[in-house]
Amino acid sequence: MRMMLTVAMAATLPLSTPAIAQGPAPIAQTDRGAVRGGVEDGVASWKGIPFAAPPVGALRWRAPQPVTAWTGVRDATAYAPDCMQVPFPSDAAPLGTKPAEDCLYANVWKPVAAKGKLPVVVWIYGGGFVNGGASPPTYSGADLAKQGVVFVSFNYRVGRFGTFALPQLTRANADGGRLGNYGIMDQIAALQWVQRNAAAFGGDPANVTIIGESAGGMSVHMLNTSPLARGLFHKAFIMSGGNGRSDKRTLADVEAIGANFARSKHIDPTAPDALERLRALSAEEVTDGLNMMALFRPQAGPPTNTGPFVDGKVVVDMGAAYADDRLARVPVVVGATSADMGGKTGFMIAGARQVAGVLTDKRVPVWHYRFSYVADSVGQPGAQHATDIPFFFDTVRVKYGDKTTERDRTMGQVMSAYVVRFAKTGNPNGPGLPSWPGYTRSSDPLMDFAAQGRAVAQPDPWGAEIDAAAPRPASPSQ
Repeated sequence: MRMMLTVAMAATLPLSTPAIAQGPAPIAQTDRGAVRGGVEDGVASWKGIPFAAPPVGALRWRAPQPVTAWTGVRDATAYAPDCMQVPFPSDAAPLGTKPAEDCLYANVWKPVAAKGKLPVVVWIYGGGFVNGGASPPTYSGADLAKQGVVFVSFNYRVGRFGTFALPQLTRANADGGRLGNYGIMDQIAALQWVQRNAAAFGGDPANVTIIGESAGGMSVHMLNTSPLARGLFHKAFIMSGGNGRSDKRTLADVEAIGANFARSKHIDPTAPDALERLRALSAEEVTDGLNMMALFRPQAGPPTNTGPFVDGKVVVDMGAAYADDRLARVPVVVGATSADMGGKTGFMIAGARQVAGVLTDKRVPVWHYRFSYVADSVGQPGAQHATDIPFFFDTVRVKYGDKTTERDRTMGQVMSAYVVRFAKTGNPNGPGLPSWPGYTRSSDPLMDFAAQGRAVAQPDPWGAEIDAAAPRPASPSQ
């Protein structure tokens, strides 16, 4: 009877009021229906909340569509499937679910005892736009939530489900010019869901920070310059997200790649029923073995897959947008790991430095970092790609288990505190933290999360070498 009363009361509360029942089964009222989560160690969580309709059948290769409202209370105690892909054994963050095409779901964590509106941190995973999901244990938002934020993660389509074009899709134009970049459309839909529903979980929709790593960091650049994402977030945290520039692929190029895929499945891409036949393929047939390992070992023949491209509406030319001040103009933290892909002068490390310079030239507040710390149990020098995630999320104990040392824990506490301060105030600095100076070209500062286990602010020791290897162009759009 008590549970029935709680459900009934939650269903009648206005959406602007945090509809959270504190206890073993917290209930929140979203704009499409009520969801029941769980509580563990002082943190309430809700998992597997749909933010868009299942993108299956006729909705394969469509922009995300609205969720059908439900009656009663939906169970939200377990992750929904990650998006369709072929996982690979060496993934630094193995998936916690079996992938499926029905995958557009969000997860929320909130400290039970918190009062008032909390800042919202929204996580965008990496994986080369062919792998990744919200379910890996190191991506849990529980530990950041304990520090006073609402943490949101979500799935977005990857591989050929996330990026695909064909002349028939272009001619149909079912979504008003939104074509090809379905994974980025999912990200925008998730941020729109946050705007509509953050208050229901105690979050402040006027204080949203997006944070992404690798493909997720590249996504942050795309969102920072996309007109369709304007106003959906207020701070951006870019981890190993490259140099903030687009390649030269066009819609016509991606249509040709889609046609190559159709032919690989013995479907004539010019046939009237080509799109119908492609949508009739199983999810496994569309995936066709694609994952991160396959990207580095491409099969012979014409390409059959691609990542996000400039379509001019969802994804714009990022370099040109940054050069022309067509960006969100929100505070930014940007950086990479010390042994990131490509080395010192490569796309990640040099790219982060270049982005810091471009944005500070536009009078955007920027803080630059480099992650040089290596967990004690790893036993080899150099911080590899993605190794900063469990430290920024304070999930080092999840990642390293009983091999976690006190120094590992301390570094995670310090780095996650910077994330929370940035989410709360737009500046990573706060009481008890080493001072992290904002970036300027003249002083060239960065915060090095150093191999010795300390946060050290200093001029970039690799700055001259990076600049000599890749001279800064006169315009970011060149």
